[in-house]
Amino acid sequence: MSGDLTGRKVAFLVAAEGIEQVELTEPWKAVTDAGATPELVSVQSGQVQAFHHLDKADRFDVDRVVDDVSVDDYDGLVLPGGVANPDALRQNATAVRLVHDFFGHQRPVAAICHAPWTLVEADVVRGRTLTSYPSLATDLRNAGATWVDKEVVVDSGLVTSRNPNDLPAFNRKMVEEIGEGAHRAQARSA
Repeated sequence: MSGDLTGRKVAFLVAAEGIEQVELTEPWKAVTDAGATPELVSVQSGQVQAFHHLDKADRFDVDRVVDDVSVDDYDGLVLPGGVANPDALRQNATAVRLVHDFFGHQRPVAAICHAPWTLVEADVVRGRTLTSYPSLATDLRNAGATWVDKEVVVDSGLVTSRNPNDLPAFNRKMVEEIGEGAHRAQARSA
């Protein structure tokens, strides 16, 4: 993995359950291997439940609750997918506000699979080009985005991918964008 993220902190924002496990663990490993400190931020304390598609997988300890964090605590944000995870996140006003704040503060954001649903709710996709799980294409277009069917798309600090098969490319670009730091154009959609 290219890129040095030594001294940087990256938030992984998730709901209480429904997180696609590999979309949490593989990016987590990528930022850790690059030298960053990841933190699992959730809507509740305790543990969150990950899934392998529709089957329960492992549980993960929450580091911090979304009510107690600020964009100023982090150098980047990762939004893992899973169908239920982003659907629950977009119903939490504090989580949505945090996502919006990352854009307003020009910080890199990486979202995979169904995670762009949270971006739609945060109203940060208008005028942006991104990808996602194909079933979100209409939602993203209706929110003002240009949707493309590609392995990974980078748009001024916003990294998106379609599904777990895209994780190698997603992880490379995520580490690269976080390593670059602030992206002035990121704020254009905030």
